[in-house]
Amino acid sequence: MSVDSAAQASPELASETEIVRVEGLTKVFPNGVRALSEVGFRVETREFLAVIGLSGSGKSTLLRCINRLLDPTAGRMWVLGRETTSIKGAELRELRSDIGMIFQQFNLVRRHSVLANVLSGSLGSASLGKSLLMRFPPEEVERARAALKRVGLEGRNSDRADTLSGGQQQRVAVARALMQSPKLILADEPVASLDPALRHSVMRHIEALNREEGMTVICTLHDVDLIRRYATRLIALRDGELVFEGHPDGFDRNTFRDIYGEDAEPEMSIGD
Repeated sequence: MSVDSAAQASPELASETEIVRVEGLTKVFPNGVRALSEVGFRVETREFLAVIGLSGSGKSTLLRCINRLLDPTAGRMWVLGRETTSIKGAELRELRSDIGMIFQQFNLVRRHSVLANVLSGSLGSASLGKSLLMRFPPEEVERARAALKRVGLEGRNSDRADTLSGGQQQRVAVARALMQSPKLILADEPVASLDPALRHSVMRHIEALNREEGMTVICTLHDVDLIRRYATRLIALRDGELVFEGHPDGFDRNTFRDIYGEDAEPEMSIGD
């Protein structure tokens, strides 16, 4: 188990292909809980980085710090070539327009149509008036239809989101992220609420964004098999600290137990 010492390198040594750099990232909540402690790593363009850890290890906090839904307590971050540790206002909104988020609980407007939910992914590029009225130009509607076709839901455009299965709703969330044309995808336990048999159906679409569209992905996961199937690199968190960084093939049941203890049982998916 090792942590890449390059994660602490100085900014001027950053690679031209570097998408994310985190140095000494620490997050302490007002109640005193230390969610992250001196975390450092890099992510290169077109990587699919998986983040694993037990509940409470800091995985979700890490993603929310990267897109500044949470403000870090200490440390520095560079995302898409910009230092983002303390940016605000228009600069922060611009950053978020380049980052697609996929959440565990889908975060769809359940009473809206599938198409309307996908179109909401382009709200950042629409005028305020059109955004409030959910009015979009024909070319945006066509892009939304194409995104739904991309995830296998072309026949469900007018259906209410709450009539879809969990796996279908998560595919709508993937299509919504695709509407942003983001350079970076942050996926927070995107398949944790799905049955094991449905997880690959969603993960394949996230993989396609990475492999075919060239979008860099940082994805928190519990399932070791999914990590070894889809990720190109892995980091592991324990109690807010980075304790492993390497190739997914080097992370198995034994490595999991070495890190998290003999009583910890890794989640393994069923067959493809």
